[in-house]
Order: sequence, then C-alpha cells, then structure tokens
Amino acid sequence: MGKEERNTYTIKEDENLGEVKIADEVVAIIAGLAATEVDGVSSMSGNTTREIIGKLGMKTLSKGVKVDVLEGVVTVSLKLNLKYGYSIVDVSNKVQEKVKSAIENMTGLTVADVNIRIAGVDVPEEE
Repeated sequence: MGKEERNTYTIKEDENLGEVKIADEVVAIIAGLAATEVDGVSSMSGNTTREIIGKLGMKTLSKGVKVDVLEGVVTVSLKLNLKYGYSIVDVSNKVQEKVKSAIENMTGLTVADVNIRIAGVDVPEEE
C-alpha cells in the first residue's frame, strides 16, 4: 500500500483530444496560495502533525485547507492565522473573494462556499 489515492475531477473532456483531470490537492494549493497573498493573513494553520512537519522543512502548500468537489462545484474550508491589528471581517471577505476568483479562473470549477476559521492572531514580539 504505497501512496494514498488522490481524488481527481474531470474539468474538460474532448473526444478528439482527451480529457483534463485535476487533483483535489491542486485546488487546495491554489486556495492556500491565494489566501496567503491577502494583506493581513499571517499564515495558514494546519493540524499539529502538519505544523511539526512544516517546522522540519517539509512544508505543504495545502496546509489548513480542506476542499470538497461535487459535480464541478467546490466547497473550500480554510484555517488562517491573522496578523495583529487587521480587521477580521475585512481580511476574511478579501480572502473569500480572492480564493473564489483564483479557483474559478484557474480550474473552471464553480466555487459555492469559502468557509474561514480564524485559528489564531500573530502578535509581533516587542523588543
């Protein structure tokens, strides 16, 4: 029993050329990258095992992201750490818009929901 099997979804099918499939991990990476580009997002928050692996240098780009795809419709759940001093509501709205736009533009899938859970706030250390 080698690698765990990934879920893949057909996003384009052409009888002359073939089909294009995308793994759910790819959708998760797109969502994670889009979220971290928003000003006010400090980092993604994963589970404890992933946090330890990340500190060892084996960082995954999809940490803190859960993706469900059903018949071409995507639901994304993100766990975020925000920077201190930013509005949670404003940053969350920007993340939702950016993630939805990135997934729809890059994959052609329709995004139904982008759910955000604020896992923490990173406070700068005083000198």
